[in-house]
Amino acid sequence: MAKRFTGTNSSKKKNHCNAEMEGRGGKAIVVGGSIAGLSCAHALVSARWDVAVIEKSTAPSTTPSPLTCGCKRSKTVTRDGNFNFLAAHWADLHSLLYEALPPGLILWGHQFISFQTYEDKSTVRVTCRVAKTGEIVEIEGDLLVAADGCLSAIRQNFLPNLKLRYSGYCAWRGVLDFSGKENSDLIVGMREAYPELGNCLYFDLACNTHAVLYELKDKRLNWIWYVNQPEPKTEGTSVTMKVSKDALHSMHEEADKVWVSQLASLMQETTDPFINIIYNSDPLPRLQWEGKIVLIGDAAHPTTPHGLRSTNMSVVDAYVLGKCLERNGLEGLEKALEEYQTIRLPVVSEQVLHARKLGRAKQGLNLLGEMQLEQRGMPYFDGAPTYL
Repeated sequence: MAKRFTGTNSSKKKNHCNAEMEGRGGKAIVVGGSIAGLSCAHALVSARWDVAVIEKSTAPSTTPSPLTCGCKRSKTVTRDGNFNFLAAHWADLHSLLYEALPPGLILWGHQFISFQTYEDKSTVRVTCRVAKTGEIVEIEGDLLVAADGCLSAIRQNFLPNLKLRYSGYCAWRGVLDFSGKENSDLIVGMREAYPELGNCLYFDLACNTHAVLYELKDKRLNWIWYVNQPEPKTEGTSVTMKVSKDALHSMHEEADKVWVSQLASLMQETTDPFINIIYNSDPLPRLQWEGKIVLIGDAAHPTTPHGLRSTNMSVVDAYVLGKCLERNGLEGLEKALEEYQTIRLPVVSEQVLHARKLGRAKQGLNLLGEMQLEQRGMPYFDGAPTYL
């Protein structure tokens, strides 16, 4: 049962998505302005829908526990090449998506509070709070798209017993900007240790741990180090953590023991690395409800990152949803959401489970049977269905 919207009458005002509609489209409210939400906005605009994206951030994005020792990389375990792969920094991709949208679609600084559907299911109403003023705003539409991440508040209404699974490990993450330092000892050393850097992704395996390394555009190196540890205690709903100086010092010491000197130096030279707590969930039983509400992105399939598919899955979700809506129109909204669910649910369910197994294998955690480490082992690696 949907939550009732809250707020005092004196502080409410209605904010309808009342831009002129084209074709057979309706009004869509997208909760979440991350890559999933922006990709969805693009897809729905292309399907001739009127769109409002609610995002709690006030502006577009701009750019510690005990560690276990391992053994230093000494040989190539496997190579997985001959396929097209593009690596992008999250902020770069988000910026491209945002700048390509028509102006005025994103309501920055709007914190989602709740939603309500009418008894006849004709309309869905979203209530949110404006960060700058504290004002409570209501937005009405024909469709509610939950792109509000792995801790989705909208999903919680329909699947209150679905719990995220802590993977058993966290990730240290960082990006080093080496522009103007291309000939430094650090970068020259990295090129020697990782000669194909810039043309591939490196996965370094050690005892019960692994790291990922790749080059981004504009002279940046992105690295991730996965560490087995108990689940950290956090406040709020964030899955990332800032770290103390002591935790950072401990990480640097362990990096010297675990990784080749060049990778350890890269980690030590990176400003403000942070910890990402790795969660996933069992596959969801469904992705849409009431013919009005649908999940996309991490809200639809919380996953570990090892399949390199989280962003891809979100973009394909948006594309398929847009095509289903375009094909069926507002009058066929319920059918469109059923088609979307039929197409995407089997795919994302398999990919979530594969990514979980892949991460556990690389971290040396309990795993029944053998596991293929190559990326091409991902279900639907060569392409997922996009239509019935």
